[in-house]
Amino acid sequence: MKVIHTADWHLGRLFHAQHLTEDQAHVLEQLICVIRDFRPDALIVAGDIYDRAVPPPEAVRLLDHFLREVALGLRVPVIMIAGNHDSPDRLGFGAELLRLQNVHIFGSPTDPCGRVTLDDGHGPVHVYCLPYAEPPLVRACLGEANLTSHEQAVGACVRRIRAAHHPGHRSILVGHAFVVGGEESRDSERPLAIGGADQVDASCFDGFDYVALGHLHRPQRLADGRIRYSGSLLKYSFSETDHRKGVHLVEMNGAGRCHVEDVPLTPQRDVRRVRGRFEDLVSNPEAYGSAQDYLLVELEDEGLILDAMGRLREWFPNVMHIERLNLGTSGPANGTRPNHRDARTEEIFSRFFLDMTGVEITKPQKEAFTTVLEQMERQGREAAV
Repeated sequence: MKVIHTADWHLGRLFHAQHLTEDQAHVLEQLICVIRDFRPDALIVAGDIYDRAVPPPEAVRLLDHFLREVALGLRVPVIMIAGNHDSPDRLGFGAELLRLQNVHIFGSPTDPCGRVTLDDGHGPVHVYCLPYAEPPLVRACLGEANLTSHEQAVGACVRRIRAAHHPGHRSILVGHAFVVGGEESRDSERPLAIGGADQVDASCFDGFDYVALGHLHRPQRLADGRIRYSGSLLKYSFSETDHRKGVHLVEMNGAGRCHVEDVPLTPQRDVRRVRGRFEDLVSNPEAYGSAQDYLLVELEDEGLILDAMGRLREWFPNVMHIERLNLGTSGPANGTRPNHRDARTEEIFSRFFLDMTGVEITKPQKEAFTTVLEQMERQGREAAV
């Protein structure tokens, strides 16, 4: 059995106000070529297909083109779940009709039909689909009042899957979650919960031959290697500059053991950090790599530079951000200025509260802020942007 595992496409993403649709189309065409060469039994996409609940029209057209090429052109089944960025209902529109063309889209984590069965010479492989399991939704659907955490929500859904599984048959679980021990990209991934209550223990996925996950943007393996994150389609933040983006080619033998190969995808424009003095950058731009890449420029100059961004963009048109390493005595160079880009929202609010009131925020106040923030997060997933 051969499958391709990918996730976290985030179609419609903006990167420092730059639309990435062209960049995403570029790598999706490469993925079509990989599918044509590898001839998998299925393509698995483990959530966050879109970047927001109401995707822009060009993102919808891009997904439509891709599915048409893969499902109709190459006749390869597609299995796709909703992530925390997706609207389950919007992503799942027309799912019954699409299933007739072997495009299987699952939006709700409590869908009793969330299974696709594939066959090879060794028998069936059951692919169980577990979209992003938001605790309030799972609690309401299953009627379990004490279900409050992500681990409890995922555990409840997985127990239902295990109860329906045929003993002795091979299995793949497709999910969208943050497993304990996984490495996050803090300014790239939207937290699943506020305050660190979003993680799921790897033991929740015991018993499956392969677990194809989405949410974390760095490709990685957990536990004994059965649990894998394919990583995101592209680099979506400057914290990902060292990531190697691509897809997983998974080959499962008759006993359920899997061999996994990483196949890189080459972006149209890379996401990089460059460091140097301003005059060196503009006088010798060739020394700093492709001028078309998306760049964060770390300037080593100590004095003020008039219109640094505008002048740098004459040579590097896709400079997205500038950091001044040595500007002022309280700058990032000596570590005394807080790094808000890497801080969680509740951490930033706690600092703000201390600055405004002169006292530390209390536990009840922090819990009240967390409740409001979670409500806003849920509403934001359904808000048009």
